[in-house]
Amino acid sequence: MIPLSVLDLSVVTTETRPAAALRNSIDLARHVDGLGYVRYWLAEHHNLASVASPAPDVMIGQIAAVTKNLRVGSGGVMLPNHAPLVVAERFKMLEALFPGRIDLGLGRAPGTDGATAYALRSRLDRREGDDFLERLHELTLWETRDFPQGHPYNSVVAMPDDTPLPPIWLLGSSDYSSELAAQVGMGFAFAHHFAMHDAVDAMINYRAHFKPSGWRTTPHAILAVAIAAAETDAEAERLASSMDLNRLRRDRGQYAPLPSPEEALTYGYTDSERASIARNRSRLFVGSPATVMAKLQPMIDASKPDELMVISAIYDHEARKTSYSLLAEAFGLAKQVAA
Repeated sequence: MIPLSVLDLSVVTTETRPAAALRNSIDLARHVDGLGYVRYWLAEHHNLASVASPAPDVMIGQIAAVTKNLRVGSGGVMLPNHAPLVVAERFKMLEALFPGRIDLGLGRAPGTDGATAYALRSRLDRREGDDFLERLHELTLWETRDFPQGHPYNSVVAMPDDTPLPPIWLLGSSDYSSELAAQVGMGFAFAHHFAMHDAVDAMINYRAHFKPSGWRTTPHAILAVAIAAAETDAEAERLASSMDLNRLRRDRGQYAPLPSPEEALTYGYTDSERASIARNRSRLFVGSPATVMAKLQPMIDASKPDELMVISAIYDHEARKTSYSLLAEAFGLAKQVAA
């Protein structure tokens, strides 16, 4: 069966404050480590009341320290917010402390609103527009040391200098990201849970155009999907109701903490709001394990991911852990761990 991984936003709810959400992330990582999940990635978002994770590198160290088997990484570091040298240093440090267990996932967006993005970058430099390619190139140069002759950075070393950068993954929700990941020969993770672009097209495009590089010799495509699983379809629908209301509010620019299922089920939806929720359900897989598998399998068959990365923004922490447990059983992870 396809390997499973986790994407975690450290979701803040109306009852779980940010500090508790971060501790829940550590608890969830311990949980899935024992279930046989292979990877655990942390997001970077800023100025969002619903997300408690602005610094994935900090969380990566905490989670790697309390788990044994998981690869732990960023999903992702929003490169426009950071000097490439700082990213190189922090992830080389993590790789030195947890060799062979760290991933560096990179995103093009700032992960926030315009004012916050400016605050993050105002004293960093004065570059304007989309400078992701420039920053990505500089980041790789800190590893390859291929700066031009006479460049001032030739005298600067990213420490620790006896440790390589961990594997680099490009994150995306469009055809641009899949093409770039293929051209530079890096891993690729597609965010189906919020993408407007077709996941199958992006995944196939990445594989078809992949060029082996010093970073990877073969393509590796991760499909990130949102899932709410429970013992029964009815219970899964109840859990997913809070995600439905949350998404409706996000589409309006309201980034409040995740509402409870009770609040969502008593909300007075208009016909247009119900139609919007129905459209958004194409990016959310809800149900018992059997129902979820039946809905997922056609996409897995068509996009042929090397790995499925699951985000479950479920209101109740124990119910979220149960969702990941049920998926592990459905995908046969327990048998793989036992073997």
